[in-house]
Amino acid sequence: METVDTTERLGKLRELMKRHEVDVYIVPSEDSHQSEYIAPCDARREHISGFSGSAGTAVVTLDKAALATDGRYFNQASKQLDNNWQLLKQGLEDVPTWQEWSAEQSEGCKTVGVDPTVITAPEARKLTEKIKKKGGNTLVGIEENLVDLVWGKERPPRPNEKVKVLGDHFNGKKFQEKIDDVRKELEKKKSAGLIVSMLDEIAWLYNLRGNDIPYNPVFFSYATITPTTATLYIDSSKLNPDVPSHLGDSVHIRPYEAIFEDARVLSESLPGQSTPNGDTATSKPQKKFLISTRASWALSMKLGGEEKVEEIRSPIGDAKAIKNETELEGMRACHIRDGAALSEYFAWLEEELLVKENKLDEVEAADKLEHIRSKHEHFVGLSFDTISSNGPNAAVIHYKPERGNCSVIDPKAIYLCDSGAQYLDGTTDTTRTIHFGTPSDLERKAYTLVLKGVIALDKAVFPKGTSGFALDTLARQFLWEEGLDYRHGTGHGVGSYLNVHEGPIGVGTRIQYSEVALSPGNVLSDEPGYYEDGNFGIRIENIIMVREASTPYRFGDKPYLGFEHVTMVPMCKKLIDETLITPREREWLNSYHKEVREKTSHYFEGRDERTLKWLRRETTPI
Repeated sequence: METVDTTERLGKLRELMKRHEVDVYIVPSEDSHQSEYIAPCDARREHISGFSGSAGTAVVTLDKAALATDGRYFNQASKQLDNNWQLLKQGLEDVPTWQEWSAEQSEGCKTVGVDPTVITAPEARKLTEKIKKKGGNTLVGIEENLVDLVWGKERPPRPNEKVKVLGDHFNGKKFQEKIDDVRKELEKKKSAGLIVSMLDEIAWLYNLRGNDIPYNPVFFSYATITPTTATLYIDSSKLNPDVPSHLGDSVHIRPYEAIFEDARVLSESLPGQSTPNGDTATSKPQKKFLISTRASWALSMKLGGEEKVEEIRSPIGDAKAIKNETELEGMRACHIRDGAALSEYFAWLEEELLVKENKLDEVEAADKLEHIRSKHEHFVGLSFDTISSNGPNAAVIHYKPERGNCSVIDPKAIYLCDSGAQYLDGTTDTTRTIHFGTPSDLERKAYTLVLKGVIALDKAVFPKGTSGFALDTLARQFLWEEGLDYRHGTGHGVGSYLNVHEGPIGVGTRIQYSEVALSPGNVLSDEPGYYEDGNFGIRIENIIMVREASTPYRFGDKPYLGFEHVTMVPMCKKLIDETLITPREREWLNSYHKEVREKTSHYFEGRDERTLKWLRRETTPI
């Protein structure tokens, strides 16, 4: 990971800040749709700071610069940031958040600026309060993004990839039914309409998929749903010929950029509630528009702000997270194919390193895995950059090997592979940590403690209404007993041929995970880990689906829930310390390996003796 000299870029930005009369400028990671993963043209925070991780916020003053990120990226950020930057390690004691640091820099009636399309309305309000409490002036929205001006002609163009229809046999529910469900929500809340800005929600709502953001089958768009109209805001040149006929007359197509003017018109169309003297000109509207709490400040302001907008957790996001039977069956099927691909890859890699003694770097190995996956039915592409990491690189939680600047795989060191794919019938995300040589006692102990956490969460049974926040300790307990831990969530929601990270559910300590209970049909990851900086890293990840559990009793007459795992890849037996495994865990492991063998071996019988031999060896009972 190379360090970028940001001196010139910061100098240009500071000149623009002076011109716009702002003393502090905020550069978030997200795009105008609050996407976690973004198109290259929206990588503004990376351009100004040199830090390429997916999460973080840059704050630049006229003489300082700070980059705030979470524990997944401490190691990476410390390597990529140059001397112009201060690293704010979020979550550590006595380290200010980026909001607190920004407010501190505003002391003395200084002005803070931000592009209002890349920050949410709730974030803007909270930041304004912090600024004023610290004696700052205010937060202002600057419509022209200043980093874009610094970037200039070198900024990549906005993607213009084609949008296609995802057939009903993959999505399981017609888009007209989904719109009807939204309208029922509008009626229940007595709302004037819903404005949708999250790209994966729009793709899911209309049963469409695109390719505007690498690894995420989404497309740049907005949508509005009212009791009588449905509008999709998208550049019409992006639509495949079958899209207009798929949408029919029930959905209006408008240009992407028209959303802001149309939002203003919608706002002005709201009828007012008459005051006692009959004056409606300054009265509050009877109905409001619903927008997600993750919609942009710019969009909220165009709709008239708090008087005309109600911010809610998106009902589309909630509905999307509960997969229907077609989507669940698709997840089962694609994970079997994907599991077969990973077994073939690990068998190949072992032979290359140990038998043929070939030298392979981390990127060459990742390329081979993608090639193997691409042979399977319904493969579309990867779901994120493959984390192919060896030895010390495995301790970098979101490590991305770079072609020509990565490590040769050492079979005497741990190898961690976190990878996934997009298939028409689902999205996969699997992590396996393996060792081709002789692991140390510490590596075996750490791996086994992580594995015990995977099993504990997988086997959990809990009453309906339980959140992922409440389950997080199950996966960490064995590490905690040794005074160990990991700096990332235990699980994230997974889309159905959509974003590999999907809200609103998850397992972890994020406060939002306490706000949404797990429900049958949720799909999420189970991925505890342990990392020793400069030495090794361990993570094991299965995808699990929430389902009703069969229990002898039903206390409080509540249903009880549990999980079904769908990932079909063996664990690394060489890294398991059997003295730490209980009989119950041994039973789970042997049953899991039997299931993996039964569901994937037919891909290799009579065709691939190398993988079949590897699979049988790795799935024999312990």
